[in-house]
Formats: sequence, C-alpha cells, structure tokens
Amino acid sequence: MRFLRALFVWIFMLALLAGVGLGAGWVWFNNAISSPGPLAEERVIEVLPGETLTAVAARLEAEGVISDARLMRMKARLDKTELAIKSGEYLIEPGTSLGKVLSILIEGRSILYSITLREGLTTGQMLRLIEKHEHLTGDLPEEPPEGSLLPDTYMFHKGMTRADLIQKMRDAQAKVIEELWPARQEGLPFDTPEEAVILASIVEKETGKPDERDEVAGLFIGRMKKGMRLESDPTIIYGVSRGEPLYNAKGQRRPILLSEKNRVTDWNTYQMDGLPKTPIANPGREAIAAVLNPPKTDYVFFVAECKDGKITGDHVFSQTYAQHQRAVAEYRACANREIARERGGSN
Repeated sequence: MRFLRALFVWIFMLALLAGVGLGAGWVWFNNAISSPGPLAEERVIEVLPGETLTAVAARLEAEGVISDARLMRMKARLDKTELAIKSGEYLIEPGTSLGKVLSILIEGRSILYSITLREGLTTGQMLRLIEKHEHLTGDLPEEPPEGSLLPDTYMFHKGMTRADLIQKMRDAQAKVIEELWPARQEGLPFDTPEEAVILASIVEKETGKPDERDEVAGLFIGRMKKGMRLESDPTIIYGVSRGEPLYNAKGQRRPILLSEKNRVTDWNTYQMDGLPKTPIANPGREAIAAVLNPPKTDYVFFVAECKDGKITGDHVFSQTYAQHQRAVAEYRACANREIARERGGSN
C-alpha cells in the first residue's frame, strides 16, 4: 500500500509539473506572438498568388518583419489558417507583432490603388489611362463600344488585370442604366436606353459644370421635341477626330473649321436630324439621370460665356435666335482674342 501511495504521489507530481510546464509554454508562446515585432520602419510586403505560408514566413523573417518564421507557422497550424493567407500588397507598421502580421495576411487587408476616369472621356482616352497605370496587369482587351464605360474613381488591389477593370466599368454602366431607365420621365423624344446614353454623352461634352447638366439636358430635349437639330459642336469634333482635340499644322489648338461644320458624318448634328450613330464619349451617372428626367426650360440656344474678356467655362442660355446670335458674336470675339494671346505667347 505504501508503494502504491508513493507511486500515486509521484505520478501526481509529474502531471502537475507537466501541466505547469505546458501552461508556462503556452504563456510564453502567446507572449512571443503578441510582443512587438522587430520592424523599425513601415514596409510594404507582397504575397504573390499561390505563395505558401512557409515561403512567406521565411521571407518575412529574413527581411526582419517577424522574429521567428516557425512561430508564425505554428500559430497558423493551431488556428487551421495555413491556407488562408491572401495575395496582395500589405503595409506593415513598425513594431507590428507576429500575430498581427499573420492576421493582416489572412484578412486580406491589402493596399488599394485607384484610377480616376472622369466624365466625358472617350473610350480611347480611358483605355490609354488604363494602359499606362503601373499597378494594373495584362493587356487591354478589344476596345469596348463608345459610351459603355462608367466614369468614376475605381479602387483595386495590385495585380488586377486591365481586362477585369474594364469589365467592372461596363458592369457599373449597365447597372446605372438598369436603375435609372425604369424611372424615366414620360414623353421623352427617344425610345431606348442606348439613345439615352447617346444624348447623355453630348450633354457631358457640352458642359463640365455639374450645375448646368440639367439645363443643357432640358434644352436638348426641348430641341428634339420641336424637331430642331441638336447642333452640338462636340459632335462635329467626334466625326473629325473621334473626340481628340483639334490642332493646326503648328501643333496649336484650333477651333472647328467651317468645312468641318459642313461635313456630313455619322455624328455631326449640324448636318443630321435626331441623334448621332453612337455616343461621342462616356457619360457619367448624373448626365444620364439628367436626360432621363430633364427639367422643363424655355431656353433653346446656348454658347460658352465670355466675361471680362475671358471664356469662363459657363454658358449663356437664350430663348430666341437673336439673343443667341449676340452671345455667339461675343464668344467668337473673346475666343479669337484668347487664341491670339496664346499664339503671341508661344513666339
């Protein structure tokens, strides 16, 4: 009996010591993964697609981001997250603990980049911006139709393909049309969403002033209902250069020529009734909304405003042709003076 009691006491003591040791080990492990890491300055790290946790942990230890790759692997194994890290770029702050670094990689809180594609750009102009963005990958797809991309600022992770971004823009434009078309005003002088986008693209090109979009849309809707031609200068330019700025032989910006105004194209609304063949740019949500629910207006004409001898970017709206002619004369005189000043300054 004494022997059994002694044996029991020794087994109990060994179990107690093992438990104490295990508990101490667990405390040490948690302290090790939650203590400040060795990184002295913030650093961007990258996890490549398909890269394993073992490879990432070894690299992070070698680069001084974490203190021990084995601890990171052990933590992931215990949490069953060895396969859960996500590719991308990550900003790691100085002193970030090993556990926090692993959490960042698992949650996928990678750096976001942005590209801004403003309203009124043609598809070709948007594609050039997308092509040269350094954080997008892959080749450009076949050029989408004019007017099919929604202008906006898009956020993305490094490595997003150009084709995926363009598809995202097309999907966003389709979603806007799907949302706005059913709530359109009755009695509009067009029948399809495609025609709405065409008119919205003209409105977008005619004014860069957000507070003028509704007025311009209402004016164009009124002209169409009266059977008048739209007579929009940007439609002339699109027929000449697909929306690129016009230059003379010396490489200087120039106005539209009379011969171009009289040229018959699929877009020149001075020479055709109704809407052009296609949009002339990519309109934003606000321009589309403006043509689908335009305000009623008595204005029939408008031209760029000249104030204090300078073209302001605003417009002068007129109800009669006589008023419009006076505004046009003032604009032309103003534009000629600005062109003369620019050319004089370049000599």
